[in-house]
Amino acid sequence: MEENPRYPKHLAWHETLELHELVSFQSGQLISFKKKLPSIHDPALKSLYAEAIRSIENNLHELLRFYPQAPVADHRDKDDVEPLAAESGQLLGFSKTAVRNYATAITETATPKLKMTFVKHLHGAIALHGKVFAFMYERGYYPAYDLKQLLAGDMANAQKALKL
Repeated sequence: MEENPRYPKHLAWHETLELHELVSFQSGQLISFKKKLPSIHDPALKSLYAEAIRSIENNLHELLRFYPQAPVADHRDKDDVEPLAAESGQLLGFSKTAVRNYATAITETATPKLKMTFVKHLHGAIALHGKVFAFMYERGYYPAYDLKQLLAGDMANAQKALKL
């Protein structure tokens, strides 16, 4: 795809936020997969994990190249990522995914009793997301209102995951 000379040289705010979500989620999963890999004994499953790790590493390398184009990217490289931040970030990613999956499942369900069960689970996933977000925000792990700090944290987490 060719660049349009009329477009700005920086990313738009909304695409920067999508980039943040993808890098944040994949960094957390990469750390988890790399920690899990040594304990997997089935060769076929181990191979799938290794393939997923390589794929996510490639994704992160490609996505991180866009960070300098973010409207307020901070290019600090922090080696130490707070362990609680990583663990709670993974839980936040899980809860976001659960909300999306239940919302989609509700739109695909015709059986009333099953739909109501999905709705109940969706409300639970939303509540969990709120609690995890509050936990992270109160401890400074998710600076949701400071895009510069948020993107700097993404870069640090992705770099840590890639170095493992």
